[in-house]
Amino acid sequence: MSADAATLAQLFSAEHAARPAVVIPQGGLVVTHAQLRDQMFRLADTLRRGGVESHQTVSIVLPNGLEFLATFLATTCAGAVAAPLNSAYKADEFKFYMEDAESRAVIVPPGAHPARDAATQLNLPVWESRLDAAGCVQLERVGDRPALNPQANTNGPRGEDAALFLHTSGTTSRPKGVPLTHANLMASIRNIAATYALTPEDASLIVMPLFHVHGLLGATLSTFLSGGAVIVPPSFSATKFWPVIQEHRATWYSAVPTIHQILLSRADADNAPRSGLRFIRSCSAALAPAVFAQLEERFGAPVLEAYGMTEASHQMSSNPLPAAGARKPGSVGRGTGVEIVILDEQGNILPSGQQGEVSIRGRNVMHGYRNNAEANASSFTNGYFRTGDQGVLDAENYLTLTGRLKELINRGGEKISPLEVDAVLLEHPAVAEAVSFAVPDPKYGEEVHGAVVLKGHAEPDDIVAFCRDRLADFKVPKKIYVAEALPRTATGKIQRRHVAAHFLNVKK
Repeated sequence: MSADAATLAQLFSAEHAARPAVVIPQGGLVVTHAQLRDQMFRLADTLRRGGVESHQTVSIVLPNGLEFLATFLATTCAGAVAAPLNSAYKADEFKFYMEDAESRAVIVPPGAHPARDAATQLNLPVWESRLDAAGCVQLERVGDRPALNPQANTNGPRGEDAALFLHTSGTTSRPKGVPLTHANLMASIRNIAATYALTPEDASLIVMPLFHVHGLLGATLSTFLSGGAVIVPPSFSATKFWPVIQEHRATWYSAVPTIHQILLSRADADNAPRSGLRFIRSCSAALAPAVFAQLEERFGAPVLEAYGMTEASHQMSSNPLPAAGARKPGSVGRGTGVEIVILDEQGNILPSGQQGEVSIRGRNVMHGYRNNAEANASSFTNGYFRTGDQGVLDAENYLTLTGRLKELINRGGEKISPLEVDAVLLEHPAVAEAVSFAVPDPKYGEEVHGAVVLKGHAEPDDIVAFCRDRLADFKVPKKIYVAEALPRTATGKIQRRHVAAHFLNVKK
């Protein structure tokens, strides 16, 4: 790929054409860079001729696999905006996200699926993505089949065009829409590839979902950029992890701390190797220094903790490879092609050693939330994006995060808006008041709990079951506390951290 390539349509270079790009362990399918590039352009033409227009948003609901990768790349190459969604959502959740993204089409796997039901309710065209007998991805519009559009715009996307649309859960009543341009994404994956000195010899085992920036940009597109290969099982499997690593000669993987801890707990029983990986990357939640040390000792590879978020097209900082500097446990490293400063409440840049709000500036950073002037006004100060995280920079510009200004629940890297959970709890006919909050959890880092005041009879298990029918499983409260009143401040406000402390100490 040329150094000045501006869009994902230019991601693949002739230099690496014959090298493997995607390896599917089940069945042994291997797709080269040239073959994936050809599929991207062929499917982009299929979408355009089937009625998908430039700048329209297309929701993609597919599991990890070649179908997701080829379909995602084709959507962006067609000049449309890809909006990947979690397959675990319920129909009502799909409907909300599709409406909020202003989707004009939905791509799903064959067979029944809640996303298909949501698309039908919204009267959106449905496309099926599937592999044919030759291992090529096919896209077919189902239902009404419009005539081919010979006038379809065949101009490729531009760097300033939106390529990816995601939602980030906030502490407001609605998740915020994040449009990321081709230029944002290309800047980010260049930064990531440079940080880890990725080469065509590297192979990344993908364990994170591709509908997240962590899996998509942090581990996959950055690898394509370098000419390397990604190994893509359908989902994370601890029992198959090391056999796949060894069989396909993976050189690195990136995951949340939860997955690292699972692999550590099973390492001896699974006969995990004590060397072989070039590095291990950790991101999306804080990695405990003790786990950092255990990973390095047991697996014989440097552990590089990084810091990312959707609004920054994923990576903002990382600890460096051993040849490039020190790895500092408990720190998320130095800015990686991204300027990081610490701001006070007035927007002044604080000196090293002083705690404030982590704020960033760079070509990877979004230009603003979609249709949310209020959030944009509060999120940008003098050209810096305020992350909502609290932290401190040391004298060597290593960043240590000290807390979150936002009240998100971070369950194994999944960011959950407590207000969304509150709203579902309050839909229960027996619930008068409700508040959800994070509690520490050894496996996921944080787990969702909820507290309610009742106005009728209901058992905690009934309320959990009610939530399970309306929320994706990872958002459902693990435990419900029933109280006569919820603790409030002197001004009558509910502060989640105080509620959590109250029920964890009093209601055990």
